[in-house]
Amino acid sequence: MKLTPFRRVDEHSFGLTPEELVARRGPPHARRRNAVALDELDYGDVVFRFQASGRLEEVTRRAPVLHLCGGPSDVAVPFTSLAGFVGGQDPEAFERAGFVVSPRFGLAFAPGSPDWVTALARHCIATWRAL
Repeated sequence: MKLTPFRRVDEHSFGLTPEELVARRGPPHARRRNAVALDELDYGDVVFRFQASGRLEEVTRRAPVLHLCGGPSDVAVPFTSLAGFVGGQDPEAFERAGFVVSPRFGLAFAPGSPDWVTALARHCIATWRAL
């Protein structure tokens, strides 16, 4: 996964709409509304979550290595080292519901789980804090 915090996930910007996504990638394998009322477009290798208004909230994908871009220098962090990296680089990081959430890097992940990483839109950090 290539993440430019709050701006891009791989080739997709956080300005992406559901219609643009479907035009680029085709129909998802599954489309549903999740327990927190976000519309999920599940492509198997990646899940995009949108508000009903069409605003992109989260992108979750496997990330054996997370490539953080857009800072003074790009860095590649193996998932197995991600908790230590976030703990050392983001003093505002916090835990909620088994996830480590990094406001600096705009991501959430469960360290003890498989290597799924969720990239977050900036406004989502407050929602995670409120959990």
